[in-house]
Amino acid sequence: MLSASKIKLIRSLSLKKFRKQYGLFIAEGDKTVKELPASDLEITEILALPQWIENNTIPATIPITPISPKELQRISALSTPNQAVAMVKIPDHDFKKVEPAKNLVLILDNIQDPGNLGTIIRTADWFGIMDVICSPETADIYNPKVIQATMGSFARVKVYYNDPRSVLQRLPQGTPVLGATLQGKSIHKTNLPSRGILITGNESKGISKELYPFITDEIFIPGKSGNKGADSLNAAVATGIILSAIIANRG
Repeated sequence: MLSASKIKLIRSLSLKKFRKQYGLFIAEGDKTVKELPASDLEITEILALPQWIENNTIPATIPITPISPKELQRISALSTPNQAVAMVKIPDHDFKKVEPAKNLVLILDNIQDPGNLGTIIRTADWFGIMDVICSPETADIYNPKVIQATMGSFARVKVYYNDPRSVLQRLPQGTPVLGATLQGKSIHKTNLPSRGILITGNESKGISKELYPFITDEIFIPGKSGNKGADSLNAAVATGIILSAIIANRG
């Protein structure tokens, strides 16, 4: 039986200030929790229904606590809890290891919607992008809604929070910096590089004006000619289309 203090701790991790205070976040769901032991993340405890524990093999070094459906309901951040919850230490990724001169790196400028952020991280994982740099104003990767939207990709993609300007100022000379804008050149008519930086801006305001001086190539996703419907694409959808074009351009 879970203590009241343990329940209070787990529930508090839905809020950023407590995640920061305890250095922990929660991940939920059968698939996500099963994948975690194979990642570099440190699991402090798994709390799961007895049937889930019986059906899954978890390393003996990871503490596992059986809980009842009622207890799962109390600690879950989901409207429909899914068998298991893991408490995980927030990793301290080494930002110095990010190498945009050799690999493609995403910069997310003030992405506010947790679902968008989670989907972008999932998409980055699909296309083999292992480093994502977020502006301080971007939604928190460890928000339960973001974690859920990544569908486990948070365990593979490294996410850093830093001022994009300080990152861009330190780039080696000649590093390509792509900016997704409505004024850019069609991605179908641009020689998209396989390394460098891709900047995706805020859902409604786009890329911050302070970042424009660093952009070497403004790119645009053309829609149907004469289209009078949507005036822009969802940030996550746009990022996915651009990454797909970059991969296709690699041949």
